[in-house]
Order: sequence, then C-alpha cells, then structure tokens
Amino acid sequence: MAGIEHILVQPDEAGMRLDRWFKVHYPGLGFGPLQKLLRSGQVRVDGGRVKSDTRVQPGQTVRVPPMDVDAKKTGPIAGKDLKHAGDYELLQRMILHEDDKVLVLNKPAGLAVQGGSGVTRHIDQMLESFISPKGEKPRLVHRLDRDTSGVLVIARTRGAAQKLTAAFRERDTKKTYWSLVKGVPRKREDKISTWLVKEQTPDGDRMRIAKHGEDGADHAVSFYRILETAAQSLAWLEMEPYTGRTHQLRVHALHIGHPILGDPKYFDDDINWPFPGGIQKKLHLHARHIDIPHPSGGRLKVTAPLPPHMVQSWNLLGFDMENGARDDDE
Repeated sequence: MAGIEHILVQPDEAGMRLDRWFKVHYPGLGFGPLQKLLRSGQVRVDGGRVKSDTRVQPGQTVRVPPMDVDAKKTGPIAGKDLKHAGDYELLQRMILHEDDKVLVLNKPAGLAVQGGSGVTRHIDQMLESFISPKGEKPRLVHRLDRDTSGVLVIARTRGAAQKLTAAFRERDTKKTYWSLVKGVPRKREDKISTWLVKEQTPDGDRMRIAKHGEDGADHAVSFYRILETAAQSLAWLEMEPYTGRTHQLRVHALHIGHPILGDPKYFDDDINWPFPGGIQKKLHLHARHIDIPHPSGGRLKVTAPLPPHMVQSWNLLGFDMENGARDDDE
C-alpha cells in the first residue's frame, strides 16, 4: 500500500476494537507491526493517538500509514451483497475471529443459517467454500434465526465440533443479545421462565407459551436487564437465554408485554402501533457477545458490531454504546 489513507468507519463496525478493525481490513498485518504503528502515533483515529483496545464508532476516520500489506474489501453487508457476492468473499467479510479450530462470524440479518422452505442461500451451504485441504467442511454448532444478526460460532474440524456442541448442550456458554423493545419493562432486570411449544402456522413455525406438562412443551429460561430507555416508549435490553429454544427471546419479550421491534412473527400490534419515524421495520435483535470454551483450552470471547439498521436506530434514539460496553470483550 502506497501513501497515507484515511478510512471511514462503517455503521456495522460500531464498537469494534481497533486491533480487530485492522484484522478485518488488513488481515496480513501482524500484531507486532500494528503495535509499533500505534506506539509511534502513525495510526490515529480522528487525529488522536489510540491504543489497540480503542473502540471505533461509525463516522470516525482511521489514519492508516503506508504498509506492505493489501487491504481486504470490507464494509456493511447490504442486501445486494447477500444476493451477488461470492460465498467465500461474503464469509470472509463476516469473520470476527479465525483460528485452526474455530470460525466466528457476524451473521447479517436476512441470511439463513440453514436451508428450508423458500431459502435459496444459507450459511451451511456457503461453508462449502471453506473446505480444508484435508476435505473437511466447517460445521455449524448452533443456530440464529434468519432475521437475527450477530455472533455465529463455526467449528473447523470434527473434534472442535464435538467440544463446541457439548459446551452448548451443557450450557457452559454465555450468550448475550441486544434488543430494542416496545415500551419499558416495569423491572430493571428479571428472569423469565415459561414452557414453550411449537405450532405450525401459514407463516411457518411459531412458538407459544404452554402449560407445564403440555405435550411437546419445553422449559425456557431467559434473563434481561434494561441498558437504556427512550422516554417510556422504547427500551434497549441486554438479554441472555439460559436455554436455547426456537425464537425463545422473541417469545419471552412478547410474554412480558414488550415485543421486539420489527419482529414479523411476534410483534402483533405492529400495524396499529405508531412505529417511530426513522426506525426500520427490521428485527431489532442482535447476538452481541459470546463466551465459550475454546476446543484447544481457555475461553473464547467475541463481540459482534451492530447491523446497520440497529446502528441507525441507536443513533436516532441517542443511545450511548458505552452503556453496553463489556470489560471482558476480546
């Protein structure tokens, strides 16, 4: 790369650590060389000196000095990209963490994890482009709803898949979601415990609250806490599913009387409710952070930047991203 570049931070990079930002944009730049650039002040954000753990925000400008590595094409993953970009290219742009055992992706809203009725493209199919020289295709170890964005963990080997799947099964993981809901819950934080059963509807599978002992019902437990509110009309919730049932957080949000904005299945009064101007009618549910045992030992902690439609809503409402900052982020 010749000459100094000034690169604008994109909406889907909100809250990303600077060292991770460089890994996404310049995957060939090692940790050591980046530290030298930071210490010497050659890398700056909005003209100021920064450290590797500085978090960038949309609209900021990163000063990048001349380097002997090429930039990787990146930026917000838009709807047209989901349709036209190649599988390998699109997956590369989603990567938050990569090693020889694990891939962690920031799945965009609207992209299915697996195939199904009306699904023409999905993550599981796209992983064919990541087959290793030994012929191993990366494996899914958990799921996200099609309209939910955020952290998706992928195993690169059979052994890693067994260990990661066991971690999810034994609940040795901590998954944190961010959501924007209608109204403000009465309690600042609470536990939601119900039974859920799956029903077939003309619009596909839908979960409903069931009674204990009802045929096919599974126990579901979630936790939430309020991070910020917009008057009494909207609330930013941090949500943690203890169990992993289909649509669990979406149903639980509805159950407490505060459905997630833009939810096509569970926001029942969406038509009659005056949707706030400037907020897109897309599901405002994002898998923000995961803390999971790494197959090789230790724990893997990864945070995913918000998708563009949620960044737009957060900016419109004046929410402070620092209210949801985590000290244990990678």
